[in-house]
Amino acid sequence: MSAETDTLTLEQINGMSREQFVVALGGIFEHSPWVAEGTYQQIPFHSVDELHRAMLQTARSAPDSQVTELLRSHPDLATRLQVTAYSAAEQQGAGLDRLTPEEFELLTGLNAAYTEKFGFPFILAVRGKNKDDIIAAISERVHYPLEQEREQALFEIGRITGFRLHDLLPEPEGSAL
Repeated sequence: MSAETDTLTLEQINGMSREQFVVALGGIFEHSPWVAEGTYQQIPFHSVDELHRAMLQTARSAPDSQVTELLRSHPDLATRLQVTAYSAAEQQGAGLDRLTPEEFELLTGLNAAYTEKFGFPFILAVRGKNKDDIIAAISERVHYPLEQEREQALFEIGRITGFRLHDLLPEPEGSAL
């Protein structure tokens, strides 16, 4: 089963073995299946939001070095390198696959300056945003102090993973959202 294309139910998630759970949810946090692994022990979950909160808590309570690796596991926005299917779809939806050469050069330069300053790539939940929104956000956030930006990046990871979980586990109308 590909977690990036199929949908599941909470009942299915709650009935999974640890291995199945990690396979199904291991890609929700970019290249960080350890988040799903660490969250498994909290089964059963009564809503997608409860599952998401548990996964966020697992990520945020990890040792600082592991949180830094989580931040570093995200791709540069508008990169021409291979990215996960989740990231590719998210970036295409924001128009990052249709940048002009000038926009690509600007974003590449901003990404480089950002990564040099913070030690991890610029992270932004791009759903609902366009390329101008994204360029404006990185242009502003590259000037943030490290602790503020690290917290902002974790907040954005929370938004990204929330979107991914709700796409993977759509809840029927009338359920707890």
